[in-house]
Amino acid sequence: MSDSLLLEVKDLSVTFGAGDKAVRAVRGVSFDIRRGETVALVGESGSGKSVTALSVLQLLPYPAASHPTGSIRFQGQELVGASTRDLLAVRGNRISMIFQEPMTSLNPLHTIERQVNEVLILHKGLSREAARKRTLELLEQVGIPEAAKRLDAYPHQLSGGQRQRVMIAMALANEPDLLIADEPTTALDVTIQAQILKLLKSLQARYGMALLFITHDLGIVRKMADRVCVMTKGQIVEQGPVAEVFDRPQHSYTQHLLSAEPKGRPADADPAAPEILRLDDLKVHFPIRRGLMRRTVGHVKAVDGVSIALREGHTIGLVGESGSGKTTLGLALLKLERSEGGIRFDGRDLQGLSQRELRPMRREMQIVFQDPFSSLSPRMSVGEIIGEGLEVHGIGTPQERTAMIEQVLHEVGLDPASRDRYPHEFSGGQRQRISIARALVLKPRLIVLDEPTSALDMSVQAQIVDLLRDLQQKYKLAYLFISHDLKVVRALADEVVVLRHGKVVERGPAKQIFEAPQTPYTQALIAAAFNLEAIGADSRVVAT
Repeated sequence: MSDSLLLEVKDLSVTFGAGDKAVRAVRGVSFDIRRGETVALVGESGSGKSVTALSVLQLLPYPAASHPTGSIRFQGQELVGASTRDLLAVRGNRISMIFQEPMTSLNPLHTIERQVNEVLILHKGLSREAARKRTLELLEQVGIPEAAKRLDAYPHQLSGGQRQRVMIAMALANEPDLLIADEPTTALDVTIQAQILKLLKSLQARYGMALLFITHDLGIVRKMADRVCVMTKGQIVEQGPVAEVFDRPQHSYTQHLLSAEPKGRPADADPAAPEILRLDDLKVHFPIRRGLMRRTVGHVKAVDGVSIALREGHTIGLVGESGSGKTTLGLALLKLERSEGGIRFDGRDLQGLSQRELRPMRREMQIVFQDPFSSLSPRMSVGEIIGEGLEVHGIGTPQERTAMIEQVLHEVGLDPASRDRYPHEFSGGQRQRISIARALVLKPRLIVLDEPTSALDMSVQAQIVDLLRDLQQKYKLAYLFISHDLKVVRALADEVVVLRHGKVVERGPAKQIFEAPQTPYTQALIAAAFNLEAIGADSRVVAT
């Protein structure tokens, strides 16, 4: 074995279950990683990327998961079938892992100090005092602001970007030879994503460690990796240097991935179309209460004086980082959140209406949520989910409702015969189509789309964008598209409104915003979304 060879995976297979119900999740995978090298595993959800990564550390559940074939050698040591004692010496010490969602990976009952300390005390045998000092050094290295004040904080008191930095600090505590990063930036805003990637590269250079980077975002792979392995259906179908694979892809699946980014531009919308929605100086302020008597001592200004106008057949892209007020604004205009200011829908003031007066109007104002799995009832069939709104509004006879459900399923690209199946039987992209069908069946005039593509693979994103564009042209729908993914916004929006701390910092036609942004904040967002290396000085205008 070469001195520079760190990890060697040969003919690895992973099977879940046994007998007739056995599922082969990984099939004959082989790759290697050398010291200081970054290798990316890319592919869509279900391709076997994370299962392969978990196999390296032997973290798959036994006996539910097994390895019918394969070898995983780390610095010459065989890990498949290794003893628990040998594996504990490797995990978190010589090989560390950063998981996709830090909020579910961090213990909500323990402080940040205790969680990082645990790694140091377990593997290094440090005293509490020495571990505290090292923890503070690590938090400062990963860019946690006012690190000393964060030692006693709990995960829920940190932002998403800060939680991910804590995960990186834990992973680097013992200066591992290999760091496995499983989709470490998927849930983050583009600017925070760029900062985390830059941080990982700088820490990799400092510690001389190798990096196994798992992602479905090919833009990240191009910036981060030396070599790439493309996975689909549990197999590596192509691998090699990033430039070679991306510039001259040989396999049809690699070509499919590279062409999957949301493309196209919105069709020209009628500038004289009737106005559907108008917001005038809309405000949503949440009280801050403290003390024994819970007195109001201030307000969180989630939405602070926003005014927009949306016309029939038009799309406004509402962009900004997490916490900028995007979702709160969407809920407020639908009267799902208390607010002050003007909300006029189709010329009618909504602020003075009771819930009973609002109900008939809700048929024309619908919303599609970010995570389709949590917004669809697992106890209801697809037909029941889509038909619920028809029943609430008393639309049609049972036979007519069935016909409407089948028609809308066909329109969103799903088999009408699937109406008797349940949400868990569908993929993420299919579940999002069901969510769109649920909104569309009522023939609305306005749909609020709250991050509808952020949890989806890039190829599925492109399909949903094309679907939304087609439905808009067919029914002259007005969209308020809430997102931090500017590539998707560019493919859909006529106009862009940029929010920061509840205020509009820039607005204008999409072409103008993307080609000539005026404010430093918008410039930083666009630099992060379209050219990760451009983040540098500009990124400091964005708070983590």
